[in-house]
Amino acid sequence: MIVNTIIACLVSVSAGIFAWLFFRQLYEKLSYYKEVVSDVTASKFSELFLFIDVAKYFYYYVAAILIFPLIVTELSGDISLGILTFLAVLFSPYLILKAMIRKRLKRFEQQLPDALIMIAGSIRSGASLSIALDSLIRESSPPLSQEFSLLVRERKLGVDMDTALENMERRIPLEDLSMFLSAIRISREVGGNLAETIESLAETIRRKLVMEGKIDSLTAQGKLQGIVMSSLPIFLMIALLKLEPDAMGMMFTTKIGWLALTIIFLMQILGFLAIKKITEINV
Repeated sequence: MIVNTIIACLVSVSAGIFAWLFFRQLYEKLSYYKEVVSDVTASKFSELFLFIDVAKYFYYYVAAILIFPLIVTELSGDISLGILTFLAVLFSPYLILKAMIRKRLKRFEQQLPDALIMIAGSIRSGASLSIALDSLIRESSPPLSQEFSLLVRERKLGVDMDTALENMERRIPLEDLSMFLSAIRISREVGGNLAETIESLAETIRRKLVMEGKIDSLTAQGKLQGIVMSSLPIFLMIALLKLEPDAMGMMFTTKIGWLALTIIFLMQILGFLAIKKITEINV
């Protein structure tokens, strides 16, 4: 009796120590993950000129990862839907943030030709580049006004022009903007008619945007076909699994079925990538 009690006590103590070490390690990993996510998220949101409480965002994110899959699994009774929900919640912030950055860059690119014409007009009227940028900031809308305002603010704080231009080029990785900033650098070093150069660049960018719009319109149907043809077998497989569970169950319980699923999965990915490659035309 005493021996059993001692053994039970030792097991309890061992289990307690193991649980303490496990949760301590988990807390350390979670704290590190929080720091990484907070730094990356704060950096990306600051580039979008969105200022939020990153710590609160992180806790909401972890709570959503833990709660939503459990709710979906409990309501549907299907663990596979819970796993899909977990993956969707896990990657959705990254995908949403990436879409926001892409949308912001697209908007900036559309504003750039008119902004260059405005800068060139100000320079032709005798204004300096700094005055032209100030006028552009007052008369334009975000995101272009925000980025040029940050450029001007850095200059007023004592940052040299080349560094400020490099910072802007890093924040806005667009080839059109890089050409404009290169024109400013060349003008500062060797001189030249900056207004004429900017006007020519603005006309080139405007023609490029018109051509890209036409290409997007012509390839939109092909892109939609690629998405539909890639997702159709998945929906068809789910429908057949519901209608004929015994027959379709062999796809998931036999080696031949798993081999067939692997081949189908690879062929679908290759087909989608091929269609995407064909419909993506760079101007």
